[in-house]
Amino acid sequence: MHLARPGRARLTDRQDGRVPGNLSRPGASVTSRVFALLGAFDVEHRALTASELGRRSGLPSATAHRLATELVALGGLERSGNTYVVGRRVWDLGLLVPVQAELRQVAAPFLQDLYAATQATVHLAERDGREALYLDRLSGRATVPVVSRVGGRLPLHATGVGKVLLAHAPEDVQRAVLADLARITPATVTRPGLLRDQLERARREGYAQTVDEMSAGACSVAVPVRRGGEVIAALGLVVPDLRRHRPRLVAALQVAAAGIGRSLSAG
Repeated sequence: MHLARPGRARLTDRQDGRVPGNLSRPGASVTSRVFALLGAFDVEHRALTASELGRRSGLPSATAHRLATELVALGGLERSGNTYVVGRRVWDLGLLVPVQAELRQVAAPFLQDLYAATQATVHLAERDGREALYLDRLSGRATVPVVSRVGGRLPLHATGVGKVLLAHAPEDVQRAVLADLARITPATVTRPGLLRDQLERARREGYAQTVDEMSAGACSVAVPVRRGGEVIAALGLVVPDLRRHRPRLVAALQVAAAGIGRSLSAG
């Protein structure tokens, strides 16, 4: 389970997805319109066209398009084809939210220790809906194809940290993911029964792994990070090969994850 965000009223709490209130009225402030536009995005609507932004925000299409263009220039939004997505600058501000900031701050020295001990790419991630959200990353020295980025999201079923998070996710989340297993590489696990067996093994043995499932030539291994018995994140490594060094890597990950958990609980 991922860390709960601080409670806040949703901007788009109507069934039609539109922000309550008449934000198209002349008296509506620029600030309220910008927040309405950003509030059009949610877990189920990560990429929106200009017309969808207008409809979901309750703003006139011309206003929505103008604000979106300004936000792109400022880094608040990014263009992806004919759609808009939340930009890196908004993500950077999100990292200042106390819950996520605490986790990253507490975990930082343990990530550094892991990197020093393994020279591998180190990942810290939490579950965001049906995806793994990457909170931090240290790039390893080995030439391994790594597609993650801080603030990015990857499928739960094709990454080491993702499998750990999925293994400890609620049953309804597991069912939803198992019902839609996209093939990313020839090695990606797309058979629900096989993946369910892997999730059970991850819970039993305390770690999950992937081999060429997210990108060819990259293997990953990951363990859960717990606070008070609850899995709140996953800690992982990406390496070229797991066959010789897996026991050592798993042990290093478990020591680091336990340290993060103790530090969080003590705080």
